[in-house]
Amino acid sequence: MWSMIKKIFSSAFSSAEEEATLNSKPDFKVMLVCITVALSLTLIKYLGDVRFMIDFLNKSSFAGIAGSYEDLMTINKNAQLYRLLYWVGVMIIFYFVLPVLIILFWFRESLSDYGLRIKGAFKDYHLYAIMLCVMIPLVLFFSRTESFQLRYPFYDVQRGETWWPTFIIWEIFYFLQFFALEFFFRGFMLHGTKQRFGYYSVFVMTIPYCMIHFGKPLPETIAAIIAGIVLGTLSLKSRSIWLGVAIHYSVAITMDLCAMYQKGLF
Repeated sequence: MWSMIKKIFSSAFSSAEEEATLNSKPDFKVMLVCITVALSLTLIKYLGDVRFMIDFLNKSSFAGIAGSYEDLMTINKNAQLYRLLYWVGVMIIFYFVLPVLIILFWFRESLSDYGLRIKGAFKDYHLYAIMLCVMIPLVLFFSRTESFQLRYPFYDVQRGETWWPTFIIWEIFYFLQFFALEFFFRGFMLHGTKQRFGYYSVFVMTIPYCMIHFGKPLPETIAAIIAGIVLGTLSLKSRSIWLGVAIHYSVAITMDLCAMYQKGLF
C-alpha cells in the first residue's frame, strides 16, 4: 500500500513540476486566481450569514423586503432548511459560478483543465476505498463526542420528524456544496496556480482550505490539512476533482448518519 501511495505522490509531483514556470515576469493569471479566492471567501463569510444580510437589508434601499426575508429565514416552518439552502446558494455562486466565468471569459480556457475532466477521474478508485476504511472508524469514534453531535448534521432533524422531504432535500444540496467546494479549491485554485508553483500549489491551496474549517471540532480541522494535501495530490494526478467529490461527500454522509444514530434518531 505504501509503495502505491508513494507512486501516486511522486507521479503528481513530477507532473506538476514539469508544468511549473520559473520566469520572472508578473503572472497575472495567478494574481487573479488568488484575488478571486480571497474575495470569494470573504463574500461567502459575510453574505452567507443570514443575520448579516438581514442587517444589511434593513440599512439599505432594500429595507422593504427585509421583513419578508427575515420571516422566511427565522419564523417560517421550514426556516432551518431555507437558511441552509441560502448558504449553499451563496457558496455555489462564489465557489463555482464566479470561477467558471473567469475561466471561460477571462482566461478563455476549458473547464476540463480545471478538474472537471471525466476521463480517468476514477482511475485511483482503490484510494477511495482505503480513505473510507481509515475515515469511517475515526468518524464513529468522534461521533460520540458532544461537540460533534452539536455540529452535525447541519440540518437538525427533530425527534419524530420524517426524513422526507426536508432532510433528503438538504442532503442533495449538501452534495452540490461539496461539488462547488472541490471545484474551487482542487480545481480553480490548484490548477490555476500549478503553472507557477508546481506541486507546491497543493500546499498553497491547503492553507485557506484548512482555515474554512475554523470553528469546527479540532480533529476535523486538523484532518482538513491532511485531506487538502491528499485530495489536492489526487486532483493533480488525475486532473479531475470527481474522486475528491466522492470521498468528501461519502465521509460527510457518514458523519451525518453517525451523529443522528448517537442522538437516537433512527
